[in-house]
Amino acid sequence: MADSAPRSFIYNPPPAGELAVLHADDDILVLNKPSGLLTVPGRTEDHADCLESRARQDYPGARIIHRLDMDTSGVIVLALNAHAHRHIGLQFEKRQTQKTYVAKIWGRLESETGRVDQPLICDWPNRPKQHVDHEKGKTAITDWEVIETGDTYTRVRLTPLTGRSHQLRVHMQFLGHPILGDNLYAPEHVLAASDRLCLHAQTLSFRHPNGGAPVSFSSPVPF
Repeated sequence: MADSAPRSFIYNPPPAGELAVLHADDDILVLNKPSGLLTVPGRTEDHADCLESRARQDYPGARIIHRLDMDTSGVIVLALNAHAHRHIGLQFEKRQTQKTYVAKIWGRLESETGRVDQPLICDWPNRPKQHVDHEKGKTAITDWEVIETGDTYTRVRLTPLTGRSHQLRVHMQFLGHPILGDNLYAPEHVLAASDRLCLHAQTLSFRHPNGGAPVSFSSPVPF
């Protein structure tokens, strides 16, 4: 049975201002993306405002290498030349990058750590939603660790070992603990529990395209 259709929304990105630059050099630009901003432009003119277009105002050669969901905040790297784009892009393709996220999820987990290994595929009639499909889905693996337990929520550190669309959001929903403020996968009371999606890309590590030295970047969790 197909999942319920996604809720309708009006794109209302945060006001444009000074870029939240975590690092910049001749090859890469590392930004702290705000929640509510598309990484790349959408298909329609009213979805043209995005992180990439804002970055290009100050860094004309900036090119997206990977994406964060519109409502996800946190660390993202852009390339400033073709070599950097190719070098880091291959690291993502070969799963040589390391990423950690922090999320607030509904309810309490019974264990302190765990792994979700559930294949995902686009729920085509309800796109952009994804869902678990053991016949046609692509491998998707997420490790999780409890950071803090509250009365109605748990704060967790999530480490995706694969990079499927909406992976963390669907995997938390699969556990029965959707992410607070998730307008695609959370029921109404969990959506209403936060004024934003409580998912933040906290750290990103990779090899620098100029020389290959390991580098790591982080940003504070805003919720």
